[in-house]
Amino acid sequence: MTDTQKVSIETVARNIEAVMMVMDEPMSVVALAGALEVPVGSVNAALESLVADYDGQSGGVERGFELREVGGGWRFYVRATYDEVVTRAVSSQAPAKLSQAALETLAVIAYKQPVTRGHVSSIRAVNVDSVIRTLLSRGLIRESHTDPETQAIFYVTTDGLLAELGLDSLEQLPPLSPLLDDGSEGFDDVD
Repeated sequence: MTDTQKVSIETVARNIEAVMMVMDEPMSVVALAGALEVPVGSVNAALESLVADYDGQSGGVERGFELREVGGGWRFYVRATYDEVVTRAVSSQAPAKLSQAALETLAVIAYKQPVTRGHVSSIRAVNVDSVIRTLLSRGLIRESHTDPETQAIFYVTTDGLLAELGLDSLEQLPPLSPLLDDGSEGFDDVD
């Protein structure tokens, strides 16, 4: 390999790093080649170079991350050795804010638990599948049990939610009735 080719592969490798750093999904070799406007062969050579570099095979140290091909595309991943430290770091940060839909779904579950996804959907009049997945992944709700006849899964809130709200128990949730409109607004007392 000539010096010109080596510089070219190094440039492609740095460009791949920059692009991959901001991507949420794995990128295929063809997509990378198109985005960088370079031949597929150059992308393959640059990827091989990056993998070797990150794995410490190029005379450097093994990095805390790795570049892997998964599902037809390439993506950065935390090296398994560092899973525990990354988990601690991520869990120590302030959680991301919940969307309005997530807050509404969480309120329905908190006040109506145990409750099924279908029941929550009927109360909110929207599909709550993705919101339920988000709340489960954040540890704010959990599966309680499954109805033996319908196989419907019942959801309840977790102690993690209580901790986030600064409550000791669900009984400390404010009562709903004072917060709801009683429908009397706009009516005058008529004798």
